[in-house]
Amino acid sequence: MFAAEQNRLPRLERYLSSPRHNPTALRLILASQLRRMRLTASLSPIAASDALHCSDSKISRLERGQVQLKERDVADLLRLYGAGAQETEEFLALVRRSNEAGWWHCFEDVLPKWFDKFIGLQEAASVIRSYEVLLVPGLLQTPEYARAVGEGSDLVYDKEMASRRAELRLARQELLDYPDPPKLWVVLEEAVLHRQVAPREVMAHQMRHLAVMAQRPSIRVQVIPFDAVACVSSGFPITHLRFDPPELPEIVYLEHVDDAVYLSKPEEAEQYRSILDRLLNAAECPESSALRIQAAAERYA
Repeated sequence: MFAAEQNRLPRLERYLSSPRHNPTALRLILASQLRRMRLTASLSPIAASDALHCSDSKISRLERGQVQLKERDVADLLRLYGAGAQETEEFLALVRRSNEAGWWHCFEDVLPKWFDKFIGLQEAASVIRSYEVLLVPGLLQTPEYARAVGEGSDLVYDKEMASRRAELRLARQELLDYPDPPKLWVVLEEAVLHRQVAPREVMAHQMRHLAVMAQRPSIRVQVIPFDAVACVSSGFPITHLRFDPPELPEIVYLEHVDDAVYLSKPEEAEQYRSILDRLLNAAECPESSALRIQAAAERYA
């Protein structure tokens, strides 16, 4: 690890010391560092693009972590920015790690291509804001509830595939147990508590689990009641991701039936941040929401 890395690559230790490899997180942080080094060197994106014989838009995508880091490109940029030999060697070693397969690679048989990016981004985020219309968020699902959701999907044709997808969903939840977990802020429509997607005993256990998870310091769950005065609804789930370092772009994830959209332009993030704020204003406080969740558990019991 090169000199003064603690100041230059914030939160990097979280990923290097993790038992699971997250190349997305490394790529985001390294990309952010390349931008810092360019600014420190008082160079414009055009000057950097000239060094790589590419467009300045490629430099922008590279510094946002939107493309894979290539060793040759990074080496040329580090040379341009005045990095020393040891610093370059250690930086390139991290670049190689950022290009390795993520821990979720073993789930390729059931992992849609458009979803693997989300897994890495979610695990790299420092704050996750989520709005759900009909289902408990994947990060807060019990194994039995997750399997029921998978088996009820038109896209899952057998129980084995449903079980594998449930296994992946549960593996994703490990990020909540990290020493430095992301802040998870969930807003649920009350319909989530009433939609019975599994047997009653499974639903009761899911509601109790949701209530317990909501007590964690890093997790906040709020419910929008059916009779909310502010009639606000986007009609579809929204996930908003914020990262540390803060100069990384915020990302909005919108999932469809067989595809997903990733939005990272500032104006797009602001639009959906505003929507989430309005939804939050329509929701009950965490304490009142907890009572609704506990009441739902008792109804299913």
